[in-house]
Amino acid sequence: MANRQTGAKVFVVDDDAAVRDSISLLLELHGLAVETYGSTEEFAAHYERPSRGCVVLDQHLPATSGLDFLMSAAGRRLGLPVVLITGCGDNELRARATEAGAAAYLEKPVAAGVLLEAVDRLVAASRPLLG
Repeated sequence: MANRQTGAKVFVVDDDAAVRDSISLLLELHGLAVETYGSTEEFAAHYERPSRGCVVLDQHLPATSGLDFLMSAAGRRLGLPVVLITGCGDNELRARATEAGAAAYLEKPVAAGVLLEAVDRLVAASRPLLG
């Protein structure tokens, strides 16, 4: 299980406050530090890469979709693995998300155990910053 001693931080980006808060609470109860954002624009404006972690990113956001963000310059500079979550997924979106750099792709509703397993795997795979 990942915990605060790893220096890991999980960033949750979802425009639905209830979903964002639920995911945040689940991850915090799992021992992870969490930051939440309601849009990719807000996230990009405040993002400072931690030594380890991952991003849980909703696909359907009002201004810039999760996939569009991943394909943008800001998305490519994240330096952390991304879990893309969608309520309306299909094989084409899954393929495009993987091509854009998503390390995991989950469809809503996401079972708590499935999300925790993906986050733990990605946090463990994230590399600490040197220096």
